[in-house]
Amino acid sequence: MKLTPGFKDEYRRRHNNIWPELEALLKNNGINDYDIFYDEDTDVLFCLQKINSDKLSSDLSSNEVMKKWWDYMADIMDVNPDNSPVIKYLEPVFHLK
Repeated sequence: MKLTPGFKDEYRRRHNNIWPELEALLKNNGINDYDIFYDEDTDVLFCLQKINSDKLSSDLSSNEVMKKWWDYMADIMDVNPDNSPVIKYLEPVFHLK
């Protein structure tokens, strides 16, 4: 994902005040650990989600809470026409367990 330059503090503020209903939605869909990292040189955001092995995350893109969150974040990051974040999937090249 990509943040609009100059909005790191606002992005952090919004996530530090994540809506309880969004947090519940993520946890109820198996996301038990979620990190977002920021590259200050490129304004790129990297997301890492860990999902419970006994519970698979459903397609959250159709959920109204998720859509409202995307609308809320659209003014400070690159988004698609539906306000979902523009995402570039990365190819895994190494994993150590």
